[in-house]
Amino acid sequence: MHLKPVIAANWKLNHTPSDARAFLQRFLAQAPKLHERTLIFFPSAITLTTVVDGLKDRPEIWVGVQNVHLEAQGAFTGENSVLMARDVGARVVLVGHSERRHVFGETDAMTTKKMALIAQARLTPMLCVGETLAERESGQTTEVVERQLRAGLSELDDAQIGSIMLAYEPVWAIGTGRTATPEDAGEIHGGLRRALVSRVGEKAAAGIPILYGGSVNRGNASQLLAAPDVDGLLVGGASLDADSWASIVRA
Repeated sequence: MHLKPVIAANWKLNHTPSDARAFLQRFLAQAPKLHERTLIFFPSAITLTTVVDGLKDRPEIWVGVQNVHLEAQGAFTGENSVLMARDVGARVVLVGHSERRHVFGETDAMTTKKMALIAQARLTPMLCVGETLAERESGQTTEVVERQLRAGLSELDDAQIGSIMLAYEPVWAIGTGRTATPEDAGEIHGGLRRALVSRVGEKAAAGIPILYGGSVNRGNASQLLAAPDVDGLLVGGASLDADSWASIVRA
């Protein structure tokens, strides 16, 4: 089974609504409809409605949110919910991004709860897994990413698991300029695919896209996409420039 590559832009805490309007005007002018790619934008929550509106004539491009709260509603000042995300037009939610884990202290247990909540809201979770440099150097990469994967899937049924996306993002490669080689990425992605096969079977596992994230740019995007079991890219800094992003989505 050949999956359509998923190319996702995580803008993190960048791009105001005004920035986003200018970005989309420039990007869409050089990005005709790409039938062979699934594109996703993850803007900040405040910029989300601007991006949804800016893409109203391009329904093939998905919009997602970078995070949701553990509860669907309630007295949680400053948070955003799955219900709000869905209502405004988001289709995907990032879960377990390394910055959520390592900057904000999110645990595997929190990831478990968020994955279940997102699936129940009929949104697509994109579960992020990845090891730190210390974990990599001590040979724990496989153990760490498979533990994070198990936690993310633990409260989902097989049908829900079949609808997720997965992203491998080695923490040591995010924003550092260091990138896993295509061979490294292919090896870890292959292990994740085998773990999915053992959980939901070969057919369902083959339909789950596994993206690579970590200092992806227009210079290495095509090589990474050519690696075995790399079904897409989760791009940070290189997605903030419209011209750079247009090059990457055509990789």
